Amino acid sequence: MRITTRHTVRTVQILCVTVTAALVATGCGRSEDSGPGKDAPAEIAAGKAKGTVVMWSMGDPDEDLKELAKKFEQENPDATVKITAVPWSAAHDKLTTAVAGGNTPDMSMVGSTWMAEMAAMNAFQATPASIKSSDFYPGQWGTTKYKDTSYGVPFIADTQAIYYRTDITTKAGIKGALAGDRAGYLKDLEAIQATAGKENPKLRHASGLVMGFNSWIFWVPMVWQQGGDIYDAKTGKFTFDSPEVAKALEYYASVPKQGLAPTDRADNVQGFRDGLIAVYQEGAWAGGSFHKDAPELDGKWKTMPVPYSEQPSGFAGGSDLAVFKDAKNPDAAWKFAQFLTEPANLAAYSKATGSLPPAPQAWTEGKLTEDENMKAFAEQLEVSKAPPAITTWQQIADAIDSELEKLILGKASVAEVQKTLQSKATSIGTGR
Repeated sequence: MRITTRHTVRTVQILCVTVTAALVATGCGRSEDSGPGKDAPAEIAAGKAKGTVVMWSMGDPDEDLKELAKKFEQENPDATVKITAVPWSAAHDKLTTAVAGGNTPDMSMVGSTWMAEMAAMNAFQATPASIKSSDFYPGQWGTTKYKDTSYGVPFIADTQAIYYRTDITTKAGIKGALAGDRAGYLKDLEAIQATAGKENPKLRHASGLVMGFNSWIFWVPMVWQQGGDIYDAKTGKFTFDSPEVAKALEYYASVPKQGLAPTDRADNVQGFRDGLIAVYQEGAWAGGSFHKDAPELDGKWKTMPVPYSEQPSGFAGGSDLAVFKDAKNPDAAWKFAQFLTEPANLAAYSKATGSLPPAPQAWTEGKLTEDENMKAFAEQLEVSKAPPAITTWQQIADAIDSELEKLILGKASVAEVQKTLQSKATSIGTGR
């Protein structure tokens, strides 16, 4: 899911809170002998897959996924894969409704931030032990987990890197990438800002900034970079009142406060293309978009890892593959999931779609880091981390988005934001 299309997803998520709560309350009518945290790993039988596998993919019809399905069918001549595309805007509702009605496909792509919520609904089989967590980046594997049990396999990774316009930054006297430490990075932004309207006549702000929905994706890693967190899984308590959170909030507010970033909901992609901003943080999809929609910028932008203060860290998201407990053909579904996440197939899918593979070996087999602008994403995946695997995460994330906006607009201080977030998160709780 690209950030700029998530507004519609949010609307659906909000509408589905009531549905989800009802489903959780009833436990979906399943046995008390199994369930989240109690499930044994599914087993994959020996031999080739047989029968029909029904899968839901997310987004537009995915011809590259269908190509891999054809390859699977060739290797498993008694198996057939039927893939139905589900728009992201309808995916959450469709998935939760299917689980409630016991009318699921065999398997589906699932947005990583939905995994905990749906695992708590007793929707998924636990990941077979033959699929090794060590084959994937730890942060990406973390997106599959709920209560220390994995309920899927990472398929599409998502993390962010810094994009910068070299034609603008060089006029600010910056040779190569901006500084990798937060203090040096801030000084570089100040140097870029000083060229606005002068050496860089079109430039308005040195940096872009995400306001509102999903701004938490850019801020929470700043807490991790301080060595802190917003939630302690051992105690089950939120930690928005920690010194590390205060430092992350202070940094997040400092960039727009100094006039280095806009304080409206400007389109960062268009601003970057137009030269209105020189630097911004985004996922790998943006690079593909620039190549396709703004080829005149080729050679004028590069990427770098996200700057950090105490230790590198970043957001881990994307899409996982999950097999449902109501699957009619779970064995073939797991075999297809295992096939899709083989390094060669992950690499092929990545090259065809521009997505990031969640397994280091896929990067090696696909020689993906031969593209200089992909190296920053590879480095970020090494240090990426999944948000807390709690069923109320979307509500917590919405609260963070809201408070960050107040902070940026000067409507709340760091201390007030901390107090509000600690109170709201504690009130919302962690769900099941």
